[in-house]
Amino acid sequence: MSLTEKIANYIDQKSGLYKNVSDSIWDYAETRFDEVRSADLLCKTLENEGFHVERGVANLETGFIGTFGNGKPVIAILGEYDALAGLSQQAGSANYEPIIPNGNGHGCGHNLLGVGALAGAIATKQYLEDNHLTGTVKYFGCPAEESGYGKSFLARDGYFKDVDVAFSWHPGTINTVMHARANAVINATFKFKGRSSHAAASPHLGRSALDAVELMNVGVNYLREHIVDEARIHYAVTNTGGVAPNVVQAEAEVTYLIRAPKPNQVKDLYKRVLNCAQGAALMTETTVEEQIVGSCHNLIPNKTLEKVMHQHMQDLGSAKLTENDIHFAKDIYSTLSEEEKKVAALQVGKEVAQMLVDRPIIDFLAPLPEEPFFMGGSTDVADVSWNVPTAQCSTATWAFGTPFHTWQAVAQGKSSYAHEATMLAGKAIACTAISALENPTLIENAKAELVERLGGETYEALIPKDLIPPKSNRESAAIMA
Repeated sequence: MSLTEKIANYIDQKSGLYKNVSDSIWDYAETRFDEVRSADLLCKTLENEGFHVERGVANLETGFIGTFGNGKPVIAILGEYDALAGLSQQAGSANYEPIIPNGNGHGCGHNLLGVGALAGAIATKQYLEDNHLTGTVKYFGCPAEESGYGKSFLARDGYFKDVDVAFSWHPGTINTVMHARANAVINATFKFKGRSSHAAASPHLGRSALDAVELMNVGVNYLREHIVDEARIHYAVTNTGGVAPNVVQAEAEVTYLIRAPKPNQVKDLYKRVLNCAQGAALMTETTVEEQIVGSCHNLIPNKTLEKVMHQHMQDLGSAKLTENDIHFAKDIYSTLSEEEKKVAALQVGKEVAQMLVDRPIIDFLAPLPEEPFFMGGSTDVADVSWNVPTAQCSTATWAFGTPFHTWQAVAQGKSSYAHEATMLAGKAIACTAISALENPTLIENAKAELVERLGGETYEALIPKDLIPPKSNRESAAIMA
């Protein structure tokens, strides 16, 4: 029996367990740093499978590490399980139907992500046992990928220092191995303090913090013309100082995401944004306090590992599809705008996109690109990739064209084709992990590639050394105690 057949057998035998865990996490739909029940369920599942679980790592209340085995090499498998705010949606419905208005939903598929990684870790553990191999597999429970950067805290605090290689995956609309790069990012808040006064009777006595926020935003918007092309700056006003227009607002706050291709570029860009904040404070005679609340590096690909993962995905084949799967995917595809469909077509080409209209679930594996493609966004997997060779894949858990962070993605989170694609991702991760375990030269070559790609640069976390991740706001946090 081949390696892919053995691993597929391991995972298929426990597919019912994995589907139940994934669906439960979908139901919990817990957002950044509040993934109390989701983390607890994953921890208990790992413990039941023979892993030793350490909870609360790196001061992350919902972060954990499940470990099995001993000695080298050490394989890390990365799991996520946070949802998004405002994306509540009924499962299995091709109509917009929130379960709870403005409630949470798994619009990025992390209920699937965490469980696909879980399946990969357990299958790797089972292979170690059955073949009496030396080596260690670690499942990293990584909270708050969506703007919380749990992996960055883990990397900053040295949790990947003893790891040899790392693997992850992400739900999506294509089957591919991600030979990709992504922007580094700094997430910062700017709190302005002024002086309140009656806006009509004594406006001259007031100093408006809200004016300062607006002036800062204007300054940053002018700054956009003078930054590198791949950089991005986004902001949200998170505190306007009140709702009464006849009061000069004494406080106001704005949160920024500042992205650039390299850590030194994003640090320099952050300083320029900070200058805009300080200039706005000077103009309005207010004060400003800034704080970096999260960050991550740019993603470093590793083609040495990616080639192995791609070959395993070819050998594994595509996920199983039923006529009901095709029908539901067509219903989802019909809800997309023409613009969304055009964007999706650019990924695969016009001819392939036309073929997918009547069968909009991709069941083929994309070629491994020669050069890394630029994702545009950011991921805290990047901080792992600076410390250890890292490979990722994506599988078609959603109908072709489904945008990330949408109700359509949430609606497909319990579909049978999402479950099957999740199992495929777990199989690809486990097969690649075992190839690394059994082939020291593969690990050596992957590490050599990482050194070459870093070009002499070393990892230094962008988040402050003394920054402590937020605690859960959920009363159920006691579950993780």
